[in-house]
Amino acid sequence: MTDTLLRVSGVSAGIEDKPILHDINLTVGFGETHVLMGPNGAGKSTLGRVVMGDPTYGVTSGSIVFDGQDVTDVSPDKRSLAGMFLSYQAPVEIPGVPLYSFLRTITQMRPELKATARSFRKRVGEISDQLELDQSFLMRELNVGFSGGEKKKIEMLQLLLLKPKLAILDETDSGLDIDALAVVSRGIEAYRTSCDGSLLIITHNTRILERLDVDHTHVMVKGYLVADGPASLIDEIDRTGFERFEREKDVEVSEGGAHE
Repeated sequence: MTDTLLRVSGVSAGIEDKPILHDINLTVGFGETHVLMGPNGAGKSTLGRVVMGDPTYGVTSGSIVFDGQDVTDVSPDKRSLAGMFLSYQAPVEIPGVPLYSFLRTITQMRPELKATARSFRKRVGEISDQLELDQSFLMRELNVGFSGGEKKKIEMLQLLLLKPKLAILDETDSGLDIDALAVVSRGIEAYRTSCDGSLLIITHNTRILERLDVDHTHVMVKGYLVADGPASLIDEIDRTGFERFEREKDVEVSEGGAHE
């Protein structure tokens, strides 16, 4: 049995005729925490969505293997049922769909998560309390009228309820105040300790990483993965930013052009 949960091999992808990702190679092991950092517009969110199977993006080369299965051409819903989870930077509002009904439906689709109505209600209540989320929100329409912090708590509620093998968190810290950030950080920490799943955290801010043990750090610039390193790479980025990586990539591209 392999120790690799996710293997992205030579993946290039984009929207129609616009290439965004270039020859991406990324491996995530079982139980590992990976951080993907880079400046705005680097392609970080695109990579998360491509791994999740967002049909907006077309994979032009390479492959994505998840838990031993090639999922390059598999639909997002099937990837979700296989154990993938993507927390969006800006969760969408879905009028007419009560949050509680949504949560009940998606868990019932997972045989290992099926439960009686009573035990499900108890579990959802426990997680809501853990995330300091008023349970009255469960009866409201999914994300409709919720603040940014409330939407992120709902994402954490889904994460802890679904217990995915791999959670891709796309700038979950974006727009959060200190209190909301602390609650979301606790949710991520609870996922790591209780679910033993793998994390790919996409961010350009190091605050959300302060309470996590990070195994690998990756840096993306202009659609390329330009650096891989240990957790200490986060400290360097915190001190000096991404300028060094952007400069090195510009030199590489310039030299490549000169050789052609």
